[in-house]
Amino acid sequence: MKLQPADLEQVQKQAQGKTPGKNVYVETFGCQMNKSDSEHMLGLLSEIGYNQTGDLKDADLMILNTCAIREGAEDKVYSYLGAWRKVKELREGALIAVGGCVAQDAGKNLIKRAPYVDIVFGTHNLHRLPELVLKAKQDGERVVEIFQELPDELPELPVIRQSDFSAWISVIYGCDYNCTYCIVPYVRGREKSRSREEINQELKELAEAGYLEVTFLGQNVTAYGHDLDPQIHLGDIIRDAGKIEALKRIRFITGHPRDLNVEIIDAVKEVPSACDYFHLPIQAGDDRTLRRMARGHKVDFYRKVVEEIRNRIPDAAITTDLIVGFPGETQEEFLNTVRLVEELCFDSCNTAAYSPRPHTPSANWPDQIPEEEKYERLRYLNTVVSEVSHRRNKRYLGKTVEVLVEGPSARNPERLSGRTTTNKLVNFEKPELETDPDALTGKLVEVTIDSANPWALRGTLVNAPALAKV
Repeated sequence: MKLQPADLEQVQKQAQGKTPGKNVYVETFGCQMNKSDSEHMLGLLSEIGYNQTGDLKDADLMILNTCAIREGAEDKVYSYLGAWRKVKELREGALIAVGGCVAQDAGKNLIKRAPYVDIVFGTHNLHRLPELVLKAKQDGERVVEIFQELPDELPELPVIRQSDFSAWISVIYGCDYNCTYCIVPYVRGREKSRSREEINQELKELAEAGYLEVTFLGQNVTAYGHDLDPQIHLGDIIRDAGKIEALKRIRFITGHPRDLNVEIIDAVKEVPSACDYFHLPIQAGDDRTLRRMARGHKVDFYRKVVEEIRNRIPDAAITTDLIVGFPGETQEEFLNTVRLVEELCFDSCNTAAYSPRPHTPSANWPDQIPEEEKYERLRYLNTVVSEVSHRRNKRYLGKTVEVLVEGPSARNPERLSGRTTTNKLVNFEKPELETDPDALTGKLVEVTIDSANPWALRGTLVNAPALAKV
């Protein structure tokens, strides 16, 4: 996966003698798409001599890959930049770059608010990052470049993945829905699918490199392929991936309920390596609120989609996104959302208080809910979500599940953690091994579940493949 030949030749020619041994530090906010974009940033910059560093103080180039989905996330950007300014002052010649959704939205205004930033680039011109960095270094001037649309031909980009066993694959960019609360269509543009051939080539390369798990990404991944000729759908590329024996797990996130057709569900059911996990945002459990959000469906439609999944795949995990305090939401409408959580028994829910965003209709509506009321509703909803998730997780007690080990537990370094095919987080004690216990990272193991809480499972390792006990 390389830059276009002409672009690469030009970048490498400019780079000669200018960026040997330089270090780049990337901080990523937001969704999996942003994490994937950051991996491509590292790949692009490696071609002009930049090496990744995990220490900000060693960075010659500091990149903040930003998220604008909520107001708090945007405020966090400027807080980070303020701290980075001090680092820049201590390292002669260091540059600060800002990309992602905040950059796409703010453009030159970002420089006005943070004049020590050297480079601003958007979500549609990621492929031009090397040129922008070299221009900023050569000219000593600030560089701001924002494209309003993706290129007609999506360039295939180099990538430095941050995992040796699990990989993101972006299959569709942008979103064609116009939800009244959402800034994504403004900063990410309209839907554009990658070709089936390009995706299959990437799948082949990942399998040959030893990857076990792939996750298909998109702002609306379930809409994949509708803009291609001939039209295909997400189920088709799930089946393509399922033919590659080396790939043991296939996932996808995040989609829209209207685009999750039966063919996609059947592909998950019939492909052994497809994970029995669906993240299906509904945002609210009330028809009037959904209509004002412009979600394009009613609660009963969503119920039927969940029913289709559970009829075909009874043990599938289903998670969702929920917004409380949407402008004009009454107490009864909020309680309808709470009731839906109890009725459908989601495995987990990403919840948030409504945050008005620029360029969205609802930001200017007069019936905004007071902050105190929004967060009171959020606290109550989270209590119910926690209770329901706990009940769902208790179903695993006594069962032995397959876990893909991700590494040491974030809360206890004496334990390892990983995920089931249903995306449940599982923690278990490190075994006593002749080799480094971290050698289990990236391996598939079996764990018997001993206890459960609302957020994770805990169990006992049944086997450790190819690793002998002391």
